[in-house]
This record gives sequence, C-alpha cells and structure tokens, in this order.
Amino acid sequence: MADTNQIKHVASPLARQTLLDSDLTRPVAGNRPIKLLPWLQVIKIGGRIMDRGHEAILPLVDELRSLLPEHRLLILTGAGIRARHLYSVGLDLGLPVGSLAPLAASEAGQNGHILASLLAPEGVSYVEHPTIASQLAIHLAAARAVVGSAFPPYHHHEFPTSRIPLHRADTGAFLLADALGAAGLTIVEDVDGVYTNDPNGADGKTAELLKETSFAELAKLRGTLPFDPALLEVMANARHIARVQVVNGLVPGRISAALRGQHVGSTIQTGAKTA
Repeated sequence: MADTNQIKHVASPLARQTLLDSDLTRPVAGNRPIKLLPWLQVIKIGGRIMDRGHEAILPLVDELRSLLPEHRLLILTGAGIRARHLYSVGLDLGLPVGSLAPLAASEAGQNGHILASLLAPEGVSYVEHPTIASQLAIHLAAARAVVGSAFPPYHHHEFPTSRIPLHRADTGAFLLADALGAAGLTIVEDVDGVYTNDPNGADGKTAELLKETSFAELAKLRGTLPFDPALLEVMANARHIARVQVVNGLVPGRISAALRGQHVGSTIQTGAKTA
C-alpha cells in the first residue's frame, strides 16, 4: 500500500531561490525569450501628427495602405494636444497621476479609431489592449494590419514619481514591440529625428540632427527629446529590439524607407544584445 503521506516535489530551478535576486535567477531567466511575432513591424504614430488634421493624416494613411502588401503592421497611436488639455484640467483638480494616465490614453485610442476607420476598406480594425495581448496573431492572420493605442494600460497603477504620467505612448509602443520580438519599431513624429536641442525652440538654429545615437548618449543630453524620456530607461533593458528609428511622418516615403532598412531619420541603439 502506497504511503499517502509521502510528499511529492515538483523539480524547479527556482524552487529554493528568491525571485528578487537577479544573480540567482539569471542562470534560468537570463536567456533571451523567443520571438513571438518576428515578422511584425510596429509603427507608432505621434499625436502631433494626428493634431494636424486631414493634411497630414490622409497622406499618412495612403502610405500605410501602400505598405500592407509588403509588411504586416501593428500601428499604435499616441495622444496629442487634447491630452495636454486633459492634463491641465486634471492637475488643476488635483487628480493623482494614476487618474491622469487613462484620461490621456483615451485620446490615444480616439486617434487609433480614426486611423482604423480610414484603413477599414483594407480590413484593418482597431483593437483594445486585451485583444493585442492575447489575440493579435489571429487578427494579423485575417488582415495585414491592426491598429491600437500605444499607451501602456497601467492606469491607476502608474508610478507616482511625477505629476504627469511617465510611461506614455513611446514607452508603451517599445514595451509591446520588444515583448513580441517584432522585426522593428519605427516612431513617427513631426520632426526629422532626434536633435541636440529643440529645433522648434528658441535655440532651434543651433540644433543638430543626430543620425546615429544610443540610449546611453541620449540620457546625457540636456535638450528636448521627441519622445518620452522614460523610453531611454526601457531601452536599456531591451531583449529583442536592438535599434529604433525616429522619422518624420510629414515627409512622404519616410516610413516606407525606414521599414525597408534605409536610414532616413535618427537611429537609436538600445541595450539589446544582437544574436
């Protein structure tokens, strides 16, 4: 008769280790994760592009449409001037940072719905975060592109180190692209790339375009960046995305060239190790 009191163990390399000690978990967790969607190109469209209305949006949509036969795309949208107004009202009311995050994310979603509606004849639709997390592959099997919000769904779990949400659309797009093991991430803004200082600011005449740079070099830069500063911290711990290109979406053909491997903006090297 078997001893019913015998303890049965499940062998696990992490069974007797603390998960908070990176030195202990590295032998198990230190390997690079598999790439879930290695054929996917992620494009993040900045809210300032969407703020410009049909003169900027319609040519952008035409270019995205022309890319569909060549690439499978996850198009993520950021928030623009309406989110800044939401921040202003929310801060005036004394709302915490965790309450401001979903307010801004709602505008990013609205921009996504606009793009998806314009691309609907090609079978493109807008999907929410849970669908991107669990059903993106089946959607991309049915259509060449999917549109979603680039804001990370932290909401009331946002980090309380700032009165404005630190992790916004650029950070969310990178986290998603890296988690999926995508082929690349292209950030589309209304400037030609990353400059030493704001090209539209008071010292714009002295601004120099950085065609090649890295997250470490940008962390030392005192000038204004065309993306979330928190993105640099995320880039430092990247596992798959080795470089990100920032391009000007107001110039026709820049997105297409970037996805074909051409250098048409600013390329930023991340902390990911090449295979």
